[in-house]
Amino acid sequence: MNRDELYIDGKWTPAAGTRKNVFSPVTLEAVGQVPEATAGEVDAAVQAAAGAFTGWSQSAPAERAALLRRVAEILEERRESFIDTITAELGAPRQLAERVHLQLPITVLRTTADLLEQYSFEESVGNSTIYREPVGVVAAITPWNYPLHQITAKIVPALAAGCTIVLKPADLTPLTAYAFADAMHDAGFPAGVFNLVSGPGSLIGEQLSLHPDVDMVSFTGSVNVGRIVARDAASTIKKVSLELGGKSASLIAEDVEGALLATAVKVSVANSFLNSGQTCSAWTRLLVPEARYEEVKALAAEAARKYVPGERVGPMISEAQKTRVLDFMRQAEADGFETIHGGSDATDLPEQGWYVQPSIYGKVTPTPASPKRKCSAPCLR
Repeated sequence: MNRDELYIDGKWTPAAGTRKNVFSPVTLEAVGQVPEATAGEVDAAVQAAAGAFTGWSQSAPAERAALLRRVAEILEERRESFIDTITAELGAPRQLAERVHLQLPITVLRTTADLLEQYSFEESVGNSTIYREPVGVVAAITPWNYPLHQITAKIVPALAAGCTIVLKPADLTPLTAYAFADAMHDAGFPAGVFNLVSGPGSLIGEQLSLHPDVDMVSFTGSVNVGRIVARDAASTIKKVSLELGGKSASLIAEDVEGALLATAVKVSVANSFLNSGQTCSAWTRLLVPEARYEEVKALAAEAARKYVPGERVGPMISEAQKTRVLDFMRQAEADGFETIHGGSDATDLPEQGWYVQPSIYGKVTPTPASPKRKCSAPCLR
């Protein structure tokens, strides 16, 4: 899966910068290589997008919808290849790679195309006329946890609106972005409408956020990096969209009984362990009434046993991420939380890969350091 080029102005362009290996979190071996774009190449991609904007923004919505549908068809045609790539660089089990990582982006492409053909870009309200116009050049900076979905979630609506794109994929999972760029090229998008530059976010992300010809930055990632993106984009008064980390709670009410209770717990566990827990909107807490704690604990442990590492659950994306998660688990155990399932000392993990045992902790209490985030009922984490 070695790639030596960047996609700029409608063609694959030999890259001048250094190359970086992409490693499998399962085998820990290199599965491919991509170039790191130079400042000049990033600028060339932005200029290509800026040059293509006028023509693309004035194109017929039906034309844009047809191209988006063609990309969806190509992804379907290359289904096995995309699943192979996502599994190789992310470590996602094949069933998850197909059902979520591939099928969801295909759905985004098709539903956006359907909406585009019905969407009104002009509306009369009283004696006023509202025109909805594309913002311009959009820099899309995507995360590693959903390497194809996060690309389509950002750029497909932007393309439908008439914007042009410079995509900077995550360092850890860029190979899927390259496969997607192949699909965009083969679908026949006009030159400059879509551009791909890979490399470190600290350099390329900063250049895109500061670039005077980028009109909007869409970023998904950590809170700390989001602050930097917002700060840099403010220097040229760009529009900014930030999707940052979250901590989502699931609540079970007093009157939830029987099969409904079992289903609620099962769904909560599933949403916690989805994509090995590497999900921005993962459900990380289950709040239950005191009187239902033991019942819910048993149901949660039963549901968790189905999530076997190496089968239904993939590894952490990197050694650093595994270490970080294990540190949290060990801290929870040191603080005296009840280990309901799993734990930091699990030994029945695959011999190779950055695996962590899916785990649930109970009797979680608020710490003195965070008095504003108290649980009024027992928590399962």
